[in-house]
Amino acid sequence: MGRTIRIFDTTLRDGEQSPGCSMNLNEKIEVAKQLEALKVDIIEAGFAIASPGDAAAIAAIADNVHDATICSLARCVEKDIDAAWNAIRRAQSARIHVFIATSPLHMQYKLQMKPEEVLESIAHNVAYAKKYCGDIEFSAEDATRTDPDFLCRAVETAIRAGATTINIPDTVGYIVPEEYAKRIAYLRAHTEGIENVILSCHMHNDLGMAVANSLAGVEAGIDQIECTINGIGERAGNASMEECVMSLKTRADHFGVACNIDTTQIYRASRMIQTITGVAVAPTKPIVGANAFAHESGIHQHGVLAHKETYEIMTPESVGIPKNAIVLGKHSGRHAFEERLRELGYSLTKEKLDKTFEKFKALADKKKVIKDRDLEALVGAVPVSGEERYTLDRFVINSGNTITSTAVIRVRKGDEICERTAASDGPINASFHAINKIVGREIELEDYSLRSMTDGEDAQAEAIVKICIDGGEQLTGRGVSTDVVEASIKAYINGINKFFIN
Repeated sequence: MGRTIRIFDTTLRDGEQSPGCSMNLNEKIEVAKQLEALKVDIIEAGFAIASPGDAAAIAAIADNVHDATICSLARCVEKDIDAAWNAIRRAQSARIHVFIATSPLHMQYKLQMKPEEVLESIAHNVAYAKKYCGDIEFSAEDATRTDPDFLCRAVETAIRAGATTINIPDTVGYIVPEEYAKRIAYLRAHTEGIENVILSCHMHNDLGMAVANSLAGVEAGIDQIECTINGIGERAGNASMEECVMSLKTRADHFGVACNIDTTQIYRASRMIQTITGVAVAPTKPIVGANAFAHESGIHQHGVLAHKETYEIMTPESVGIPKNAIVLGKHSGRHAFEERLRELGYSLTKEKLDKTFEKFKALADKKKVIKDRDLEALVGAVPVSGEERYTLDRFVINSGNTITSTAVIRVRKGDEICERTAASDGPINASFHAINKIVGREIELEDYSLRSMTDGEDAQAEAIVKICIDGGEQLTGRGVSTDVVEASIKAYINGINKFFIN
């Protein structure tokens, strides 16, 4: 295997731009550390000019992550590049990623610039970024709808100005694999200096071909894939990191390339993104979906039992889906609890470990057997330090199909106890109204979902809410409990707490 494909993860930038996938500072750091554990080569940590919060998050990631290159996106605008450099300058390995549109459609209607003006902007701004940083990536936005000869000129201009990585993105998910491979071949044949830079692909999934296009790019000579965990991203999402990586690993005989990803961390990363964003993957999602390694057909079951490779081209363990080696219950001690968390891929601070163990013991009094999904739910439900402005103390619900539902909610705010009552058309809605009275803010519930984390009558429920407070940005709250109402109340309070730390 002569080539190693770099994995450029943009979960924290393009992925977070997906509606409902916003993260707070602590969550971004947690995700960045998991990406580091995955051994991704480059983490695109955000778009520094977008907001002070984005810039602060990128800087915090640069301070906390040491084994990956930290990258910030910037338009071909000097103030964007200044902001990007200020955010990443403390990183042990830093990259500035500049972009400008090159398609006729974008140049005319979005940029309102002539082609020669675009080339001048590329030359000036890539050189401007190069003054700050040796590692510069240039992206030709909407490259797959750009005239091939003009694309060659744009790329050649960027290379001459100092770009070290050239990204050829399918910004709107338009191209098909054979076309993309031909475009890369044409670019390589007609662009001076292209042999001296790393070629990259960044695919969107509007027609469901982001992964296929990325792999076609690899076959055509691409050396970097830009992707996200679970394929999250704008519109239909980005190329899925886990699908790209496992395709390269499983079909190494075909692609003949390597990558540095620790695949045993994939499932952990996927679960983390689902937990933080509240966006679950489909059961049939390749690699990480609940059914990805399930076999219901009798013929399939017989084959797998006889020899796994009859119907499994990779093992669950290869992507970090653990075996249930230890059964946990109310008599389990801290040592067994910590050991199982380690096997699941969790490395918690002492403070979070203490809180999680406390919740584990409380859950063990309600459930006979604690399953791995229960542990994952517990870890995800324990907030990092400083997140709990409000905590649920107790609640009383009066509900039925012949009466108006009422809820009495009591919460703690530091040393203060606050209790309010509200009535509505259901117990959960009544609970939310009572909490609104306590918080004293305009809170709009935009989405609510409830699902079972495990099976059986003692299963934990996971509630996800998406709320807006005082007309601000959407916040995701998550709560788990064996009681669906309690899970819902905890999720609502969790979302509110994020508002006060954002």
